[in-house]
Amino acid sequence: MNRFWKRATTTVAAMALIASAAASQYARADDAKKVQAKIGQTAPQFTLEDQNGKKVSLSDYAGKIVVLEWTNPDCPVVQRHYKANTMTTLEKKYAKQNIVWLAINSTHDTTNAVDLTWAKEQNITYPVLNDASGEVGHEYGAKSTPDMFIINKAGKLVYSGAIDNDPQGSKTNPENYVSKALDEVLADKPVSVPETKSYGCAVHYAK
Repeated sequence: MNRFWKRATTTVAAMALIASAAASQYARADDAKKVQAKIGQTAPQFTLEDQNGKKVSLSDYAGKIVVLEWTNPDCPVVQRHYKANTMTTLEKKYAKQNIVWLAINSTHDTTNAVDLTWAKEQNITYPVLNDASGEVGHEYGAKSTPDMFIINKAGKLVYSGAIDNDPQGSKTNPENYVSKALDEVLADKPVSVPETKSYGCAVHYAK
C-alpha cells in the first residue's frame, strides 16, 4: 500500500510539473502577443478592410513612408481635428511626396459602413481601416484617438505619439509633431522627437 501511494504521489507531482510548464509556455505566448511596436524596430505587418471592403496590407506600401492615424468618429478630439482639417490637409500635402496615409479604427463596434459614412462626411480620400478586433491596435500600442505612427521606407517605426502639442485645442500655432517628423524623414535626417505622449479619447477596444 505504501509503495502504491508513493508511486501515486510521484505521478501527481510529475503531472503538476507538466501542467506548470505548459502554463508557463502559454504565459510566454500571451506576453509575446502583448509586445508592442518600438521605435527603431520593424513595424508590425497587418491586413485590414477599408471603408469600401477592400483589403489593405501594410506590405502594399513597402518602400514608402507610411503614416498611421488611429481614429474614432465618435471622439470629440478626433472631430475637432477633422473640423480643422488637420489630418486631411497633411495627407494632401504629403501625398505629393509619395507618402501614404492610413487611418485605423480599432473601436470594438465599428463596421465598414460606419467608416464609410465618416469618410464621406469628412471628405476623406485615404483608407479608413476596420480593426474592430483590436489586434492591430494592440500590436502598435495605440492608446488614444488620435494616436499617430510613422514608418520609414525601410519599414522601421520612427515616430509614435500625438499629432501636435495642443491637447486642449487652444493654441493659435501649435507645433505639429507629425509634420516635423515627416520633413526630417524626407530629408534623410533622424527624427529629433521620435516619441511624444498622445492625447484624446481612449481607444474603445473589444478587450
